[in-house]
Amino acid sequence: KDGIRVVIEVKRDEQADVVLNHIYNKTQMHTSMGITMLALVKGRPMVLTLKEMLFHYLEHRREVITRRTKFELAKAEARAHILEGLKIALDRIDEVIKTIRASKTVESARESLVKKFSLSEIQAQAILDMRLQRLTGLERDKVESEYLEVLKTIARLQQILASDVQLMGIIRQELLDMKARYGDERRSEIVESVVDITTEDLIAEEDMVVTISHSGYIKRLPVSAYRRQHRGGRGVTGGGRKDEDFIRHLFIASTHAYILFFTDKGKCYWVKVYELPEGGRLSRGKAIPNLLNTGPDERITAFIHVMDFDDGANLLMITERGVVKKTPLMAYSRPRAGGIIAINLDEQDRLIDVELTDGEQEVLIATRSGKAIRFPETDLREMGRVVRGVRGISLQEDDVVVGATLVKPDSTVLTVTENGYGKRSRFTDYRLQKRGGKGVINMKICRKNGPVAGFKTVSDADDLMIITARSIVIRIPVAQVRVSSRSVQGVRFIRLDDQDRVVAVAELAVKEEETEENPDGEALSVD
Repeated sequence: KDGIRVVIEVKRDEQADVVLNHIYNKTQMHTSMGITMLALVKGRPMVLTLKEMLFHYLEHRREVITRRTKFELAKAEARAHILEGLKIALDRIDEVIKTIRASKTVESARESLVKKFSLSEIQAQAILDMRLQRLTGLERDKVESEYLEVLKTIARLQQILASDVQLMGIIRQELLDMKARYGDERRSEIVESVVDITTEDLIAEEDMVVTISHSGYIKRLPVSAYRRQHRGGRGVTGGGRKDEDFIRHLFIASTHAYILFFTDKGKCYWVKVYELPEGGRLSRGKAIPNLLNTGPDERITAFIHVMDFDDGANLLMITERGVVKKTPLMAYSRPRAGGIIAINLDEQDRLIDVELTDGEQEVLIATRSGKAIRFPETDLREMGRVVRGVRGISLQEDDVVVGATLVKPDSTVLTVTENGYGKRSRFTDYRLQKRGGKGVINMKICRKNGPVAGFKTVSDADDLMIITARSIVIRIPVAQVRVSSRSVQGVRFIRLDDQDRVVAVAELAVKEEETEENPDGEALSVD
């Protein structure tokens, strides 16, 4: 209570509880000590339990007090013996003095006293050592009083040795006295096993809204930040952003949940939700690469959020060269600071998508040349974390995979080409095939519409964002695009300049308060 108080100021975007936990783990502010209950019991080394240790300690204290009492009793009896001799001498002082005066030496005087007054040599020596002041009446009374007190002490000590109850009472009283003198509030805790304090121990579990923008900014904020409104309201702005950015993913997760990030180089990183920066509704958040120890050339291409690593869940990975792999989610439960290998990629290949499955899903993969294949996930056997995978679709020369999704019968598939054309199709239009085939026509590719640039699963309630190489962004309600055959050329989504092309297609995670398009649907430049 008289120590120095240290105040640590935490940056605005950092979590005070996380910082405190690191202080506990890295400094002497919080330490644990292992105790080996090894002791010598009757000369033999033994490892004792706590109860046995207390028992042997009490036995030790019993022995100490017994030996101490015997020592004090012997000392008191010796003193009483001397006092008895002094009393005899004081009662017959004239004869004692006459005997001493008649003796030539000390030895002869001691022998005469022993013979004449029936004294012991110790008593005789004590009489010879007695000072003359003891002859006064006051000193005589002191000898008498001391003798009576010594007799009481002898009686008390004999009772202690004869009574086990009194002996244990002394042990108890001495322990209470020790507690009163040295006792303070306990600063340690006795536990059966040592468990290090984790960050979860300091952070309350609660639901958070996590948002990820198209540009790769992430943040979390409490669910309470989105106040409940009546049906038909305008809503609230979900996140501050630059003109070319928008919220691409929004989900609710516990502060103790995990988010696994996958890069195009085939590596996996993960963070806990509580490690994400907490911001207001209008803040942008923090760039994902600044949260992870990614390489300079790595780019986040997919993420999965899970509460725990369930044995029954799988991760389905799809690469640009058409390789697919199914691995149990449990294989990714022990990450490293520098990330772990999620899939072993061939040269010039890259990971483009990761899906969380239960092992019974169907997969739809689309390519740049307008082909798509649908096959059951059961065609894939479970593989290890660092293996390459197997062929998911056979690609023609210079063809690559542009997207993949799990089959959702209640949704539709939207395909967008580089020249700004697109169309919607039903999942039932893609017949079920064996893994590794060439697939069926997903979209007729010609000079007018160009190769496929994006492939998404959408519903009528979604809005679509189309981004071009010149940073032109247009927002299109999916409901305005009618469902058509899978093999059509599509309709125009955006009118492009001669040197421009579509480079990315993304769905909006939320209905935002402000649109990115003019009322008449024309695209806006965000240069």
